[in-house]
Amino acid sequence: MRTWFITGGTPGGFGMAYAEAALEAGDRVVLTARRTEPLDSWAKTFGDRVLVLPLDVTDAHAVRDAVAAAETRFGGIDVLVNNAGRGWIGSVEGMPDAAVRDLFELNFFAVLTVTRAVLPGMRARGTGWIVNMSSVAGLRGVVGFGYYTAAKHAIEGLTAVLREEVAELGIRVLAVEPGAFRTHAYTGFAGEPLQEPVAAYAPLLERVRATMIDQDGRQPGDPARGARAVLRAMSQDPPPHRLVLGGDAFEAVTAELAAATADIRMSEGLARGADFPVDPD
Repeated sequence: MRTWFITGGTPGGFGMAYAEAALEAGDRVVLTARRTEPLDSWAKTFGDRVLVLPLDVTDAHAVRDAVAAAETRFGGIDVLVNNAGRGWIGSVEGMPDAAVRDLFELNFFAVLTVTRAVLPGMRARGTGWIVNMSSVAGLRGVVGFGYYTAAKHAIEGLTAVLREEVAELGIRVLAVEPGAFRTHAYTGFAGEPLQEPVAAYAPLLERVRATMIDQDGRQPGDPARGARAVLRAMSQDPPPHRLVLGGDAFEAVTAELAAATADIRMSEGLARGADFPVDPD
């Protein structure tokens, strides 16, 4: 029986989907969220296999306290799912500095904080899993979400290096890149008017926002199926380094990587020509 520590446990999102998939597998779950009231009745149905904790992942002290509470209750954390996060619409030029910093605090630095709090226990036991929820935006740019794209690219780089650093310690690391899934993440855009200070970008961003609102409730991805796919990936030997979730995501990412490879190969001569000449002797 493994113990999962999952951030971003808002009902209707991937956090809850992970929790239910883990419970279906017979495991125990620590589910965290900023507001825990909506989780109380759900948690009662699972008795002592579930611990719900209030947590603002951008508060380092609160993170350490939550991890300590989880370890005290269940004896250790076997699987960490860094799921908390969200995106803001805005142009690269126009998004205010404060909003950019808030976005990175939630989508990148909070992941560091939670991961660093959990790793000592995993290292001591010589086993563990870290699942970092990235996004298709972590592998290709998404117009209108430039800084969210940048944060998810940072998560991809961090995950790749962390995987190598902890491999010999018995800890495995997986990046998950969902496409359009039917979660609460899309719902908020309808109630958030566009606030773009550079008027030249407003028409483009309004189209992006309208597309997000129009997709709400019709996204092809099923969070429950996505979470179960992650569990199956974790059980593979060897497990994948990353898991792109959703047919739309798979098509978009593979096309992006193929185009990137082709673009790089077009400049192979320039790339190789930047080396010192090889001395034939």
